Amino acid sequence: QVQLVESGGGSVQAGGSLRLSCAASGYTYGSNYMGWVRPAPGDEREGVAALYRGGGSTHYADSVKGRFTISQDNAKNTVYLQMNSLKPEDTGMYYCAADQWVLNPLRVREYTYWGQGTQVTVSS
Repeated sequence: QVQLVESGGGSVQAGGSLRLSCAASGYTYGSNYMGWVRPAPGDEREGVAALYRGGGSTHYADSVKGRFTISQDNAKNTVYLQMNSLKPEDTGMYYCAADQWVLNPLRVREYTYWGQGTQVTVSS
């Protein structure tokens, strides 16, 4: 089992920045892959960023490339999502997700473990 706890959400104006944190605990190898997921149109969810903790490779959705950065602090067993140049369409509940192995790190349904979410609100 892996437990994930997110923090760092809040309300900002368009153009502002926020940094989300996701602290993982429990089965170490269960969080080899970690990602951030948010709502998408049509009651769907989209993976916006993901990280392979073993090698550090990162993946981003086109909608956030150049604005969001995912990183990790292995000593703290924590993954971060730095969000810059925020837009109103970035608003939503952001969830941290983890799994031992995924084929496509941005594919939401591949993740087994989920946090409770942290709200991000961007006003125009």
